[in-house]
Amino acid sequence: MTGVQRSIHRPHHHRSASPTRPAQQGAAVPRPTSKDVARAAGVSQAAVSLVLGEKWQGRVAPTTADRVRDAARQLGYRPNLAARNLRLGRTRTALFVVPALTNDFFARVYTGAARTAAEHDFGVVLYLSPEGIGPAKDPFASARAALDGVIASSMAADALTTIRGTDLPLVMLDSDPADPTAAAHVNVDLADGMRQVTEHLLTLGHRDFLHLAADVDSWTFQVRARAIADALREAPGATLRTAPAPLSVPGALEATLHALGTAPRPTALICDDDIIAAGACKAARRLGLRIPEDISVTGFDDLTLATAVDPELTTLHLPAEQVGERGMHALLAVLDNQAPDSAALPVELVVRGSTAPPRTR
Repeated sequence: MTGVQRSIHRPHHHRSASPTRPAQQGAAVPRPTSKDVARAAGVSQAAVSLVLGEKWQGRVAPTTADRVRDAARQLGYRPNLAARNLRLGRTRTALFVVPALTNDFFARVYTGAARTAAEHDFGVVLYLSPEGIGPAKDPFASARAALDGVIASSMAADALTTIRGTDLPLVMLDSDPADPTAAAHVNVDLADGMRQVTEHLLTLGHRDFLHLAADVDSWTFQVRARAIADALREAPGATLRTAPAPLSVPGALEATLHALGTAPRPTALICDDDIIAAGACKAARRLGLRIPEDISVTGFDDLTLATAVDPELTTLHLPAEQVGERGMHALLAVLDNQAPDSAALPVELVVRGSTAPPRTR
């Protein structure tokens, strides 16, 4: 499947020789069966199926369940997943779609999703959909039968067109909760995050703002822009200009140079992303401006980049791994016909050296 990286994560179990079935020299050790587990634990095969299938509550005593698990562990028993999946009508595999992993936010989201998937004996297939590079023709056609559902970032716009045409359950990350094509949505509280940023800058005394807005047509950036405008509308004497900026350091640098070349010069730059903020910092220095003495700069996402620049960025920390965990839990809930958790995850302002009170003019 073009564009797919097959990084399937599953728990690793180390099989040991059965204590009740010693291996003969040079002979293959027979794979232990549920019958062997039942015999070792002194229970029926039905009880083994209930315990190892996590359906034992209320039907098998806790002490018996512990005994079955201990016996399975000692024997090195692993259930036949193919047979179980055939019975359940599931492959226990999810497709995870993001624009790229060069942005460590998405790498952390993937880590959270893969960890939660492994805890539930699910595999995760990674599909990268970089901006401006459309997916192969119907890239999911050959894999659809091998997938139970899809977890996708709203930033993977090219791939989403194809995904939405399938009958697979779709969990959307960072997307419009009113979108009816998704079975579930997982969001962080973007609006509150931008409110925290603007309130921080207002408290420092800033009133002249430039919003360097990501030049991407996406719900997530629309929410950020509205939140900034709403927060500053209520602030006496506050002014706001908006300038589009590409999601790259060189692109953001050029956009900031152009925006700062137009009077009046702001005292604070609110950036939609840490990458844009890094470009803005380079532009400010090129213009001979000191950060934060002459101009304050804020980011969004709290990427590794935020602490690599000097001074370190004041930014919004997003719980990226929790986003991935919540996404996988939402897919599991949808597959089990349960209501997923739809509450927005909280974000936290991290104040560092790139913001300070404005210099008296």
